[in-house]
Formats: sequence, structure tokens, C-alpha cells
Amino acid sequence: MSSHDIPRTSGFRTEEQTYQELEKIKKYRDLEDQFYSLTAANNYEYTPDLFQLTTKLLKLNPEYFTAWNVRRRLLISGLLSRSSRGSSRSTALSTSSSSGTTTHSSAALSPSRSTETPPSRESQTPGRPGQNGTTAETDKAGQDTEAKKAAAAENDANVIQSELAFIFPLLKDYPKCYWIWNYRRWILELAIEHLPAATARRIWEEELGLDSMMLTRDRRNYHAWAYRRYLVAKLESAELGGKSMVEEEFDYTTRMTRVDLSNFSAWHNRSKLIPRLLDERRASDVARRAFFDEELGRVKEGLNVGPEDQSLWFYHQFLMSNVTDYVGRATIIPNLDFKDRITYVTTELDEIEELLEDFDDVKWIYEALMEYTLSLQRLQERQLDAAEKERLAVWLGKLRELDPLRNGRWDDVAADCKL
Repeated sequence: MSSHDIPRTSGFRTEEQTYQELEKIKKYRDLEDQFYSLTAANNYEYTPDLFQLTTKLLKLNPEYFTAWNVRRRLLISGLLSRSSRGSSRSTALSTSSSSGTTTHSSAALSPSRSTETPPSRESQTPGRPGQNGTTAETDKAGQDTEAKKAAAAENDANVIQSELAFIFPLLKDYPKCYWIWNYRRWILELAIEHLPAATARRIWEEELGLDSMMLTRDRRNYHAWAYRRYLVAKLESAELGGKSMVEEEFDYTTRMTRVDLSNFSAWHNRSKLIPRLLDERRASDVARRAFFDEELGRVKEGLNVGPEDQSLWFYHQFLMSNVTDYVGRATIIPNLDFKDRITYVTTELDEIEELLEDFDDVKWIYEALMEYTLSLQRLQERQLDAAEKERLAVWLGKLRELDPLRNGRWDDVAADCKL
């Protein structure tokens, strides 16, 4: 088996390697026993030993979701200051956009109420501003509060940055692990809840750069692409004082598809960006058609070189759906007249059929010919003619030969077309 053209191999293990593996398992089991013992004893309250145990366990097994969840509890109960926005995440997120700074509970920030020194009787005596009176005491209290806020924000920033740094090596070693990506999202949300807006935004922007780096390592990593859409949506939101990034992200998909035409995720991202891109550009019908022609020409260049590439055919299918399935949904060229739609489909059928001269063993060509022939029939609201049925029968025969595992599907198509 292989993943993204990287073969998976399982080599023979020597006796020494087997012994080392057994020792690693024993070490892991011992850590796990300590972990459960400490969580039961401390009822998930923060202790340095328990926090360190989660670090050791997750380095050995990042799929251990219980350890991730315990680590969340430990951060909230011990390392992070308590936000005055409350425990509700919905409240925290909805209010973060209206304030650039985060306030924290003074009870959570003060060392201990039992160790506080009560105010002296003299400090409560009324007096003139600048003397030992209420005004001076209020000013001092305000300064102390602001200092505590600043210290809390600095502490929270350090904790969040430390957690992101801890996760990064795990992410490089296990880039397909759901739990690592989910935990990283949670940490970023904490940045919005606990830090000033400017600081939080800087962290999120740095995260987008990290995601780009991950996609350089594996250009088709589904997790990294989904994470990128999540990051961009948040950076565009009012919570982080954002604005539209659709132009930048569209350019990014252009670069990624130039590097790798087979990057299905990049093409998919591109298809999701196009409706917003054209709306924000306030593109006219002429501009929309020029854009469509450029995209169609771009994907056809790739198909002429590598018609066996499934991702290119899927993007071609997306583009052509704007011509054939244009009722009741947003499309690239909504006001294209009927005659031009027919011209687009017939032109594509002719050009795709020409590919058979050099690539008669690529099943995607036959599927496209079959699909667009049926689309043309539906557009014109008519029955298939004899010549079309004859061509469909030939294409279906070839598909049965090239893809016999889907014979049931080809039987259904033949029945629908009354062949």
C-alpha cells in the first residue's frame, strides 16, 4: 500500500529491535499506570507531576485522547488565569470581538486571600488627593489591578506559546493524527479568550505560516487543508479584527496547483473560493465569462498532458456543472444564454473525444464523454438519438473492460439510457 506515492514497508525486526520494542511498551504501561493513579488521586486538579505525565504519554502515543483531555483540564485548573468572561465558550467568543483586552478574576490572580495584608486604619482616613486618603488608595488599587492583568496576560501568552511549541514536533511526526489537530485548535481558541486581540491575532497569523510549512512537506494533507480553511475563516472574522483573505488564498491555490497538478485538495479549495472571489470583485457578466474561460483553459492544459489525473477531471466537472446545472444555485456564469451553454458542452465533447486518439485506455475520458452526452440531452430536454446511444454503448463497453469492479454501475447507466 502507499499514501501519496509514499510506499509503506514493514521490515524484518532483529532480536535486539524486538527487545527494545518490548522495553518501550513496558515503559509506556508504567507511565499509563502512574497517569491513572494520579488522575484518580487528584480528581484532575493541576499538579506538575500529572502535567508532566501527560507530556511523556503523548510523546509516546499522540492518539491517547484521554491524556489530551486531562491536559486540557490541567491547563484550565492550574496554568491559565481564569477569564472574567466566564466558563461558557459561547460567551467568551461572542464578547471577544467587542474588547481588545481580556480582564481576569482578581481572586484567581491574587496569591491567596489568607496571605493578603488588610488595609491599615490610616489608609482608610479621608484626605486630600495625593495624601493617605481614598483617592490615593484608589489610584494604587487601580495600578495593582492593571499590573495583575498584565502579569496574567503575559503568563497566559507564555502557556499558550509553550503548548503550541510542545505540539509542533508531534504534528511533524504524526501529521494525520486527528487529536493533535483538534488540541491545537483548542489552544488557539484559548488565545482569543485569554489574550489581547492584537496578541491573539499575531499567534493565529503565525499558525497560518506553520500550516503553509506543513503543506510544503505534504501538499495533499487533508488535515492541513481543513485546518487552513479554519484558520482563514477565523482571521477574517470580527473576533480578530480581520478582513477578507479570499484573494490571497486564491493565489495560494494557484501556486499549489502549479507545483502539483494532482493536488485534489488545492483544486477543491479553489472551487470553494471562486464564488466569493467573483462576488467581492463585483465581476460583470463579461468578467465572469473571461474568468470561466481562463479556468477551463487552465484545467484542459493539464488534461492534455495527463488525462489519467482524477483530480483534474473532478475540477473540470465542477467547472462544467456551472454550465449544465445552473438553476437554483450560485454559479460562475449565471447569465450565460442557452445557446452558449450548448456550445460549451458540444465543444468539450469534441475536444475530450480527441484525447482518445492518444489515450484510449484512460477510463476518466470515457466517463466524461458519457456524463456530458447525458448533460447535453437534459439541457435540450430531449431523448437520446440513435447515434448517441451507439456511442454510449461503445463507451460503456470500454468502461466495463477498464473498470470491471463497477459493472453494477455500468448496468444501471445502460438501463437508464435504455441501451
